[in-house]
Amino acid sequence: MESVKANAITNKPKVKKKPFRSEAKKDMYSAYLYIAPFFIIFAIIGLYPAVFSIYLAFQKWNGLSPMVFAGLDNFRIVLADPLFWKSVYNTIVMGIMGTAPQIVFGIIFAYLLNMAFLKFRNLFRVTIFMPYITSMVAVALIFSVLFSNHESSLANYVLSLAGLDPVSWGSSEWGTKIAISIMVFWRWVGYNTIIYLAGIQSIPNDLYEASTIDGASKFQQFRYITVPMLKPFIILTVFTSTVGALQLFSEPTVFLGTDAFTRDEAMTIVMYLYRDAFKLQSFGTASATAMILLVLITVFAAINVYLTSGMGRKRRGQQ
Repeated sequence: MESVKANAITNKPKVKKKPFRSEAKKDMYSAYLYIAPFFIIFAIIGLYPAVFSIYLAFQKWNGLSPMVFAGLDNFRIVLADPLFWKSVYNTIVMGIMGTAPQIVFGIIFAYLLNMAFLKFRNLFRVTIFMPYITSMVAVALIFSVLFSNHESSLANYVLSLAGLDPVSWGSSEWGTKIAISIMVFWRWVGYNTIIYLAGIQSIPNDLYEASTIDGASKFQQFRYITVPMLKPFIILTVFTSTVGALQLFSEPTVFLGTDAFTRDEAMTIVMYLYRDAFKLQSFGTASATAMILLVLITVFAAINVYLTSGMGRKRRGQQ
């Protein structure tokens, strides 16, 4: 009996001890270690400035003296300033004038660049993308010549051919807005065109072939196949264009030069923020302006994305 118990004990299967860390956990920890530098850098140069800006919006500080808690006074000062509302107006107007055409023409250009009969397509694709990677110094030189206040400038020469009077592009209210909007359009239309071109190339050719057999014209194919299938790409570009338009800064400052912060014809919200922070050393009101800008970006981006995402549903409902 005792021998039977001994044999049972010796024949009992041995339970292997689990390793301290399984291979899956090791892989998980390795992945965290690989991506940790990104989050550390983001926390230093991205998250910390954002959190500090929120804190600073409720402080009165000129960059040197001790901070003094100001409550909501910074927001009251900004919202009571007529120049701030002028900057909001300028930002919205130039944003619409510079952003809406680039989305419409971007889709048209992408559709044309995808045509099979078009020769030198690669050359045209590179050419239309060149403004996006062009240095802002070169952009300033180009547009200072195109939109000079002189009557012999290229823009005024084109107006004279149409029988119109010359425009003081750098000093008039609407002349400045139109010139900057054209600069925004010229610089960013190629970026949107390449995104739309990638979207068009992802559309199956079977849809176009079937519609051709059914007798659809090129315009009908563009309207009922290309545009609806580009909807995710349109939503993306509408969102990024809205954010970029409300953060307009480089184009007005490059076009107007040293006078950009002393005139209100093209003063944008970001320029107003920059002026408060680095010209007037009022970092509290500048941070409050940044918070207001964040709210505006969120609201306008949400509205534009909602309208764009409902475009196809509304069309189907009407049919």
